Amino acid sequence: MTIIPVILAGGQGTRLWPLSRSARPKQFLPLTGLLTLFQETLKRVSDPDRYGPPIIITNAEYRFIVGEQAEELGIKPAGVLLEPVARNTTAAVAAGAVFAEKLHGANAVIHVLASDAAIVADDNYWQSVDVAARAAASGSLVTFGIAPTGPETGYGYVEAGSERGDGTRDVVRFVEKPDRDRAEAMLRQGGFYWNSGMFMLGVHAFLEECRLLSPDSFAAAQGAVDKAKTDLDFIRLDEASFASAPNISVDYAIFEKSKRVAMIPVSFKWSDLGSWDAVWKVSPQDESHNAVLGPATLSNTTNALVMSERAHVVVEGLDDVAVVVTEDAVFVGKLSEAQKVGAMVKTLRASPDTQGITEIHRTAYRPWGGYSSILNGARFQVKKLFVKPGKKLSLQKHHHRAEHWIVVSGTAEVTIDGKVTMLSENESIYLPLGCVHRLANPGKIQLELIEVQTGSYLGEDDIIRIEDEFGRA
Repeated sequence: MTIIPVILAGGQGTRLWPLSRSARPKQFLPLTGLLTLFQETLKRVSDPDRYGPPIIITNAEYRFIVGEQAEELGIKPAGVLLEPVARNTTAAVAAGAVFAEKLHGANAVIHVLASDAAIVADDNYWQSVDVAARAAASGSLVTFGIAPTGPETGYGYVEAGSERGDGTRDVVRFVEKPDRDRAEAMLRQGGFYWNSGMFMLGVHAFLEECRLLSPDSFAAAQGAVDKAKTDLDFIRLDEASFASAPNISVDYAIFEKSKRVAMIPVSFKWSDLGSWDAVWKVSPQDESHNAVLGPATLSNTTNALVMSERAHVVVEGLDDVAVVVTEDAVFVGKLSEAQKVGAMVKTLRASPDTQGITEIHRTAYRPWGGYSSILNGARFQVKKLFVKPGKKLSLQKHHHRAEHWIVVSGTAEVTIDGKVTMLSENESIYLPLGCVHRLANPGKIQLELIEVQTGSYLGEDDIIRIEDEFGRA
């Protein structure tokens, strides 16, 4: 049986601020190793003996990150579906199922996966995948229940019922994220599992239940896929159709109501990495139970998570602490109360003074490379640009600023009002206000240059794109 992965990659991961932000959320960050969580997910479904090419569903803003990170692994998705608006998981899973049906027929089996979970794919994992796939092919809607290792309050739970004889069990009920006392009571009672949000579904059975239990979601997904438009390597779901879907999770809309639901209890290592304490638990720790990533020195400190992108962090005499340092923000809080970060992000977003640090990093990534903000002042701004080999920026102009470019490393091909100039290391060029220009990297190594902007307005929206190989003109 060939299983079709459907990977959900549109979440914003606000509880891992300041590392995770809306422009580059946690699934696209390397939190557990060299690969990002999204890439780890792709890698798990890359065996052609078990899986077909994946269907990826993501926010339109993340399309180039998805394409780039899949390309780095040599994986070509069957389709990257772009959600025009956020509508929770029912519409997303339904759109993935409709698209899978178009590609593979109604008898296809899809494996629905979050792209931001940390999973150890051991023998137990693969056995559960195969059991779930057989049950899904027989008409069950299978959810994976993780054997709990503690009374977690950040996860939902599933209560298991009778054995079904095929390796799965009936589902008695789903339980929302409990408080500590209730979580402990459920573990004492037994039969409760963490709700992983991972599903194995027969396309025909799922769409039939969706049509019956959430007809608006079904109609929205069907219309969004039927009227979708291809844009480069992506598929833009129809906005009017998709926006008509109710904003509801697939647990509420389908799984809590359907009589086809089965659960497979599993014991492989799993975490949704929904908070900094969850990251700490899956990270390598020293004898004092400290997890450190980046430059740091710890003294007389226990049970700590310390992460830093650049600055050297020194921690003395603390216990139960999370310290996360990025280029432009620092978070310090109790590790055991890391679930509260999401509420702090809401507070930051509500203020114009701090809204920006919840949305973008000082380093911004683009399909051609990216840039880091170095210095800002009245009527000037300094950035470091990095351009991948063979890539070029859009042909563009600015109404309010002039620019100076100084090459740090690599070779720059600069076009200004039709004239092409080649620049090498330590060479510079001036781009006057209003000129039509383009930057390209014709070399085989990454191009790095310093950009100095001067003018009355320096916002990113002062870019008039004339031509663009990434479809943004």
